[in-house]
Amino acid sequence: MSSSKVYFTDFRTGREGLMHKMQRLANTAGINQIDFNNKYVAIKLHFGEYGNLSFLRHQYAKALADLIKELGGKPFLTDCNTLYVGCRKDALEHLDTAYANGFFPFATGCQVLIADGLKGTDEVYVPVQGGEYVKEAKIGRAIMDADVVLSLNHFKGHELAGFGGALKNIGMGCGSRAGKMEMHSSGKPRVLAKDCIGCKVCAKVCAHNAPQFDSGKAVIDPEKCVGCGRCLGECPMDAIIAAHDSDGRQLNYKIAEYTKAVLDGRPHFHISLICDVSPQCDCHSENDAPIIADVGMLASFDPVALDVACADLCNAQPILPNSKLAEVPHHHDHFIANHPNTDWRSCVEHAEKLGIGSREYELLRIK
Repeated sequence: MSSSKVYFTDFRTGREGLMHKMQRLANTAGINQIDFNNKYVAIKLHFGEYGNLSFLRHQYAKALADLIKELGGKPFLTDCNTLYVGCRKDALEHLDTAYANGFFPFATGCQVLIADGLKGTDEVYVPVQGGEYVKEAKIGRAIMDADVVLSLNHFKGHELAGFGGALKNIGMGCGSRAGKMEMHSSGKPRVLAKDCIGCKVCAKVCAHNAPQFDSGKAVIDPEKCVGCGRCLGECPMDAIIAAHDSDGRQLNYKIAEYTKAVLDGRPHFHISLICDVSPQCDCHSENDAPIIADVGMLASFDPVALDVACADLCNAQPILPNSKLAEVPHHHDHFIANHPNTDWRSCVEHAEKLGIGSREYELLRIK
């Protein structure tokens, strides 16, 4: 497969301002080649869990929405409800959180729609062409009703996928609650009894009452567990681990197949910002110190090439002191070092196999 073009710029601005620089990056990368005239445009992003401060600022969403309106489109910001306990598990709480974090219409210039409805059940069954693990993806209806899909994502670490980039923002993010359960269902964690202190933090974050404490230490009930992985990131002793290494890869395969379902048959474009690179996902109600310094903004029509380019740029950065990554043994890959039981490459490899994009890319730098 031939290489794809990925456009990159750093966060140096002079008098231009980052919002305008991101718009210029998008136009240089070709977003203005898409026919937006009178089209519904879904801007898929993460509104941030309440209490987390590493999610993208709402001004970036406004910059993208303003650009789409200039090009004749009708943008809306969107995400689907979450599977785990938190502030975004239904549309009412999700909207409250989005507004509290700055994503309200008067600040962003467009409306916010929770794509899978009030309870996460407003979904469309979408065939996955070439899917090996998913035959019909369960996608939030508002996203499937859109004419154009744009991804605006914060590039960061993730405890199950390795990192969260364009593919995860689309694949996992556009799945309804049932879709998220389908993607997570093969990944049932287990508890290392020798490390568990019985603090019950895992029980507090589990929406399905899976952690049990009959012996004083946690045991995950596999019949109740949906494999969302929230307990892995919350355990203060790192006593909860994925049951098998293959589970993480299968999650990534399903993310790629859900991405295929979302993007097939319509225009799409992707922007990733490498800043505040937290070791965990933005779904946590807290964020740790960044593991590397801010790198820049990237844009491409190809989400596979974009994710690989982001990973390569991150791995070229020195590790920041006083970060989680500074506490673990040196590794050639920051994201695998950050979460040793993950392998982010499985997602981009499977996505390339499905024809979503290419892992080969040409990085074009703009000032």
